[in-house]
Amino acid sequence: MKSTGMVRKIDELGRIVLPKELRRTLNLEQREPIEIFVEEEKVILRKYQPGKACMITGEISEENMVLADGKLIVSPRGLEIISRDIQKVTEKV
Repeated sequence: MKSTGMVRKIDELGRIVLPKELRRTLNLEQREPIEIFVEEEKVILRKYQPGKACMITGEISEENMVLADGKLIVSPRGLEIISRDIQKVTEKV
């Protein structure tokens, strides 16, 4: 992870301001939705791209696959996880 050297405080309503330089670098416009993820002790903000996120890992990639007549979107890593889980379940049957 690369440090920006920017530090901001959380206000009384729990908000933070993303500096203009950072918004410009990430091409974030006013009122544009962002996704919020938690990974261990990190909060990750990412530009929201509806319909492209893996339902298992949350990854957004051109490699993501649409399965089950559009009801399931998975990344290659998500597919590995599902495959492992299906194999475990079928071994029990």
